[in-house]
Amino acid sequence: MNAVVAAVAIMLVLSLCRIHVVVALIIGAVSGGLIAGMSLEATIEAFNSGLGGGATVALSYATLGAFAVAIGKSGLAHALADRALALVGRQEEGAAVNGIRFLIIGLLLAIAISSQNILPIHIAFIPLVVPPLLYVMAKLNMDRRLVACVLTFGLITPYMFLPVGFGGIYLNEILIAKINANGVDASGLSVMKAMALPALGMLCGLLIAVFFSYRSDRTYNLETITKAERVDTSYSPRTLVMALLAIVTAFVVQLWLGSMILGALAGFVLFNLSGVVRWKEADDLFTEGMKMLAMIGFIMIAASGFAEVMRETGEIASLVDSSVGVIGENKAMAALLMLVVGLLITMGIGSSFSTIPIIAALYVPLALQLGFSPLAIVALVGTAGALGDAGSPASDSTLGPTAGLNADGQHNHIWDTVVPTFLHYNLPLLGFGWLAAMVL
Repeated sequence: MNAVVAAVAIMLVLSLCRIHVVVALIIGAVSGGLIAGMSLEATIEAFNSGLGGGATVALSYATLGAFAVAIGKSGLAHALADRALALVGRQEEGAAVNGIRFLIIGLLLAIAISSQNILPIHIAFIPLVVPPLLYVMAKLNMDRRLVACVLTFGLITPYMFLPVGFGGIYLNEILIAKINANGVDASGLSVMKAMALPALGMLCGLLIAVFFSYRSDRTYNLETITKAERVDTSYSPRTLVMALLAIVTAFVVQLWLGSMILGALAGFVLFNLSGVVRWKEADDLFTEGMKMLAMIGFIMIAASGFAEVMRETGEIASLVDSSVGVIGENKAMAALLMLVVGLLITMGIGSSFSTIPIIAALYVPLALQLGFSPLAIVALVGTAGALGDAGSPASDSTLGPTAGLNADGQHNHIWDTVVPTFLHYNLPLLGFGWLAAMVL
């Protein structure tokens, strides 16, 4: 068996068996290296050398976690939750309650989409906004799997369709650049046209989740939420204004210096200077915030080590080469197999941004040989890279929603986030990505 397929399969099976994702990634990486014929020492060395690739992301999330706790201290998110709770208290009829549910879903979806372009903070908004809303969601009997699907849609679809913010990086700086570097001039092509059908597949998955899969009530323990989340956090107009000012400051600094770490630190320092966070509380608050997103950081570091082992095995190329023998001259089969291989790679690595450079060098020459048009190649490679971002245990697009929804320990990362997002997004992406490659 191909070492990459085996490593990803081992990691996924262990995760589904509720083994911690970090442990599953390490065991999967070591198993993949050994299956590929690498020595244990070489496998460990490759894993260790890859760990540094996730350090910047881990530190970014740690500082964003501290900033999130500071915003929580200001009461901004709780003010929003209190407004929603007041609406719930006034509305008892089913139609009215459903209206509030859709209001919350629409709000979270809008914020998630904005986090990729208008205010490019990615998953940093989730620990700010979601935990204070857990009590409201529980009163409405909202299924958190639905919220996970909504958040993941908002984190992925904008970057794979809109060439602004993170989408500008993914579509222009990575996707188009790597396709150009491998012999296809894609500079003048409409990347939005190429990715329209895959994005439509994501939308179909979202609609299925909202209106069919998770529309029924699901009960959560209100007492557990109350203990975990301070639903009675005090706030004043002054603290709310300072919170908004700190968010703007963090946004401006991030855009100015291109660093999420410095942006979050600037916002946190402003909270200190304003007195919203007392100096004697600052150290404990910062540590609490770092702990909140520490799991994401460690998983991203372990995923970087896993990815490096997969590269060192040299079997990513052989996985594609072995598919060529099955493909022959069959374009339809070629498109499907390339998408499936992209899914496997991204599921293991956990990052579509890191997958594109790996697969572009392999896919572009093969797609040219089979007669795919340049626009179809953009759709094929772009979709293959995005496949697996939803549904990967190591992806920040699934880790972020879990970090917010599991604040009270009532939301399982694998079964309540990973499995639902895999079913609702990867399967439609496979179908619509294949259709895009065939018709463009």
